[in-house]
Amino acid sequence: MSESMGATLRAITPWTDRNGGFSPLRLIVFLALLVPAGSLAWLAYTQDLGPEPLRGAMHESGRYAIWVLLVSLFVTPLRQMLRWPRLVELRRMVGLFALSYALLHLVLYFAFQNWRLLHGVSEIVLRFYLTVGFVAVLGLVALGVTSTDGWVHRMGGRAWRRLHKVVFAVAVLGLLHFMLHTKSDITEPVLTMGLFVWLMLYRAVAPEGSAPSSLRLLGVAVAAAVVTGASEAAWYALKTGVNAVLVLEANLDWEFGLRPALWVLVAGLGVIALREVARLVPRGGRARRARAA
Repeated sequence: MSESMGATLRAITPWTDRNGGFSPLRLIVFLALLVPAGSLAWLAYTQDLGPEPLRGAMHESGRYAIWVLLVSLFVTPLRQMLRWPRLVELRRMVGLFALSYALLHLVLYFAFQNWRLLHGVSEIVLRFYLTVGFVAVLGLVALGVTSTDGWVHRMGGRAWRRLHKVVFAVAVLGLLHFMLHTKSDITEPVLTMGLFVWLMLYRAVAPEGSAPSSLRLLGVAVAAAVVTGASEAAWYALKTGVNAVLVLEANLDWEFGLRPALWVLVAGLGVIALREVARLVPRGGRARRARAA
């Protein structure tokens, strides 16, 4: 292998930075993003995917796609709170993993349909929740294809950023697909929706290029928790006729365990704690950490 080809391969590996140097942080994140795939492979190997393994694998891969997409949206808030600019370089990797899990979800859907492509497509067209999910996958594909530096230069920075704001609409469609597909227990879909609400409220109150104050973050945490609890109550009231007040009371009853609204509140408070700890780190420490990444 020539030296130039070796340099090219080093430059495109997930654990190298833009300068071609080894990045321990990128390697750690890359391996962490592989964990869901490893978990799915283990469940398949141990035959723990339920009575219909393909259906089970399809559902699991869809869950992974949603969660990894939320992680990609959290990169910017995390970068701002930690004042660690180079974290933004991880966003592309995380987004491509979300796309990979979404494509796996789509492939497993057609496999579950016994590769009857026309039947699978007709189901997508006729069933609203499948249509929503398919449009979300198409959106991720468009974002993944245009995520390279070449597309940034080709489109121009402003147009490229405008296009990639579509990720928020894609997330909404993915969360709606997740919610509509769930038949009974909507705990996890409501939780993911609540975390997405937190992410949107964070962006609404964050100053340009920096993190909001802890007081604002407290308001975001409380507001996101309230929206989460109200959404869960409204969903059960509309779908099952259960009294919405009872669902709201259950969100505050510890005997039921932590409901999504409380989990969102805990996550929001955790972010505030993270921000306060980050403020105590000397600037020199942050500079050394950035160089190490």
